Amino acid sequence: MRNRLSVRFLLILFVMLAIPATLFAQVEVGITVAPPELVAYSQPICPQPGYLWTPGNWAYGPDGYYWVPGTWVEPPMVGVLWTPGYWGWGGGAYAWNAGYWGPTVGFYGGVNYGYGYGGFGYEGGYWRNNEFSYNRSVNNVNGNFHNTYEKSVSNERAGNRVSYNGGSGGTTARPTAAEETAAHERHTPETAAQTGHQRAASQNHEMLESVNHGKPAIAATSKPGEFTGKGVVATKGAVAENSVPENKAAENKAAATRTSENKAAANKATENKKAENKAAATRTSENKAAANKATENEKAENKAVATRTSENKAAANKATENEKAENKAAATRTSENKAAANKATENEKAENKAAATRTSENKAAANRATENEKAENKAAATRTSENKAATKKAAKPAPSYVKTEQARPEAKPTHANSQPSHQAAPREESAPKAPAQHQTAAKSESAPKSEPSHQSKPSAEKKP
Repeated sequence: MRNRLSVRFLLILFVMLAIPATLFAQVEVGITVAPPELVAYSQPICPQPGYLWTPGNWAYGPDGYYWVPGTWVEPPMVGVLWTPGYWGWGGGAYAWNAGYWGPTVGFYGGVNYGYGYGGFGYEGGYWRNNEFSYNRSVNNVNGNFHNTYEKSVSNERAGNRVSYNGGSGGTTARPTAAEETAAHERHTPETAAQTGHQRAASQNHEMLESVNHGKPAIAATSKPGEFTGKGVVATKGAVAENSVPENKAAENKAAATRTSENKAAANKATENKKAENKAAATRTSENKAAANKATENEKAENKAVATRTSENKAAANKATENEKAENKAAATRTSENKAAANKATENEKAENKAAATRTSENKAAANRATENEKAENKAAATRTSENKAATKKAAKPAPSYVKTEQARPEAKPTHANSQPSHQAAPREESAPKAPAQHQTAAKSESAPKSEPSHQSKPSAEKKP
């Protein structure tokens, strides 16, 4: 049986290679055998607010169909909803259309997965103010959830467990306009937790439909990948319908698996502990080295601070000395400027005094020149008057009553070098005196600087 399924799977893969690459965005596997009916189960309790329900589905592997349990999943971001994948008939085969996260729920084949996914849209809750509000009528949430409401859903499963769209016996639903629009929105694929959850189911032999006959012991879980514990929910009626030997074998195998897993977990824990101890030792060494380095850095910083302090002190002292020198130089320049100002004032006073002296001298010289000029002008006027009088007298003839024998006195020359034209004759004692009215002619001797006349004075004639 298993060999026939393996050959069938290889043929399906060969057919998939012939499908255009553009279809692989939605199509994962194409087979000719219809998937089994959906598993009936009760939804496990939601682990914490913010988790969204992703319903279980049948997947296909090398050994045939296997069940992927429904589980609560943390969405990749706030505000997105999960659109489940579905099987669809087309081109003579059943193909899987993968689910996705998006702002609205799109078309999922009209398959009634239950718990809010009644075939169209989602009625299990909605986002409000970055929090998801849960519909308590279709979600298993406890009393700690404050963001809940209750709205009845009329088509909750209703006994219909068909797991595919189209073909023989499948749903006949077609996408609505809103679902077509949602299909073209920006989508986010399943999270890593979802991928790991499906991988764990594919590796669990009890999930094969050929083993559990459509009633797996693990139908749903509270968290992805957790197939043991209180959060695991079995298919309804699975224990009563499965035979005891098969259950016993499954339990023994599960126990052996758990033992191996526990042993592996213990070994892994030991290795982890060793690794942690080694890491702790390494961190201790690193911390010690870091502490030593920090101490050295602190010492270096303290030394640098001390050096900077000394340098700053030296700079301050130098600045003080420079300031004193500058103040002293400024005081010296002030004294020099004051002395220069005093000297300039004295020089200015001396120059002013000399200028006043020169002004007085010039004034005295001007006065003397004026007086000399006046004296010269007066002397010139006097000479002019005398010359005029002498000229007038020389031109006047002698009166007739003047005796020729009386000698006329000779006028004295004004200058020492002046010589008379003729030597006067000696005056005789017997000469009679000139009359009084004629005495004025002799007074011409007292005229200053009078030029001597070139006319010979008449000498007194001797009586016969």
